[in-house]
Amino acid sequence: MSFSARLTSDLIKIAAAGGGFRLDAAARLTSDLIKIAASAKSSGASVTFVGMSARLTSDLIKIGAAGGGAVSFED
Repeated sequence: MSFSARLTSDLIKIAAAGGGFRLDAAARLTSDLIKIAASAKSSGASVTFVGMSARLTSDLIKIGAAGGGAVSFED
C-alpha cells in the first residue's frame, strides 16, 4: 500500500495510533514530517521516510529530534 497519496493529517493519526509505515517523503514539508515523527514517538510506532537525500542536515535533525528514535531515513 502506498502512503504517498494520504493526507498528512491521516498519517499523523495512523502514527499516533501506533501504526508504523514507510513513506516517500520527498515532496512533504519538513513541518509535516516533524508532526508525523512526533506522533510516532508518542505512540511507539516506527516510521521510515524515503527520498530524504536532498534535505538539509538541519531539517533531518529537526525531524529526527521530533521522532526521538522512532524515525529512520532512506535515500
